[in-house]
Amino acid sequence: MSALQRSALSARIAKLPQLPPGIAPTVAPQSNYDDCEDDVEEDETDGLGALPSMAPSNQSNRPNRSLKRTKPHDSELTPISAASYFSQAVEVAVPPAQLTFRVYYTPPKLSGTKGTVMVCHHGAGFSALSFACFAKEVENLSHGECGVLALDAREHGRTESTAAAEEMDLSVERLCVDVVELIKTIFPTPSESPTLLLVGHSMGGSVIVRASGALLAAKYKLAGVAVLDVVEGFTLDALPHMHNLLDSRPDGFDSQEEAIQWHVSTNTIRNPLSARISVPPIITPSGTAWRWRTPLRSTAPYWANWFTGLSKTFLSARTARLLVLAGTDRLDKELMIGQMQGKFQLVVIPNVGHMVHEDDPTRLAEILVEFWKRNDRVVAGVKKVGES
Repeated sequence: MSALQRSALSARIAKLPQLPPGIAPTVAPQSNYDDCEDDVEEDETDGLGALPSMAPSNQSNRPNRSLKRTKPHDSELTPISAASYFSQAVEVAVPPAQLTFRVYYTPPKLSGTKGTVMVCHHGAGFSALSFACFAKEVENLSHGECGVLALDAREHGRTESTAAAEEMDLSVERLCVDVVELIKTIFPTPSESPTLLLVGHSMGGSVIVRASGALLAAKYKLAGVAVLDVVEGFTLDALPHMHNLLDSRPDGFDSQEEAIQWHVSTNTIRNPLSARISVPPIITPSGTAWRWRTPLRSTAPYWANWFTGLSKTFLSARTARLLVLAGTDRLDKELMIGQMQGKFQLVVIPNVGHMVHEDDPTRLAEILVEFWKRNDRVVAGVKKVGES
């Protein structure tokens, strides 16, 4: 690595705001910079730093399985740094989980117990940066009063295992423990922690509703849980068709731009701006091609585990509950009964796909900021929205 590259990396890390005391960005020692050169160059596309060369654009909000496709226009589909969407990107060592988490964080302007942080967990195969555009909208709409912390789950994004002999375990129980241990590491004293609002997309929704009970038991204050576009009955019925769906996905791409183009052209992500931020972290170089960092087919043994019992767990969460769905209202029987009993708030967002937080981050931020305002500031003794 050149002296200029070392200087740039050191400067951008130095500019990052600080996480709570005891949590700081993990930076390789000077003597190890050369060994980390490939990782640093890859990080420059996922927003580790504050380099100004990749400023956001003014863009608004059946695939060929061969790796040989027409190269898209670079100006329209080049990767964008997430540096303008989060205040910091850090690595947090969590020994109980045997993981070093990649975390993206914009802290609330109110420190300590006066602040609120939305903790965001992505879905299977995606990464924390799927929440990048959403995080910026939350910061703007809340005037900085509500922070956002998005994490890469194990086997996803830039989170790395520290276990000597790693065996894949993506069970919902394991993922739940990971989230709880991460929060305990970042906010070690519950009485001094900001209020937490847990947000999870698809698989992540199942994780956060289960984690809510453990966090409450540990005396953390929760403003609520928000589940994005996942319903147990509907999802379990769709699982037998998942392998056919995955057959239509390419095995890899010739470039990051090509991967972004595929996600946009297939409406997997309907917001090109968000895709330019969120797609690069979910692929990884492999020879002359780019492959999936977390192939969805490899997660198949856990699909039923993620979603079985989700409706009951969601309805029994001892905090305010919000369910956000894409397009049409599709509740299973248990949720239909729960809705009629007023046990949770339901919002349907039109004209979006499964990636609701990427397709319309502004509308989702409006919904969640309003949910936060109603439930974080409720007078003691008054029921929160969705509480039974």
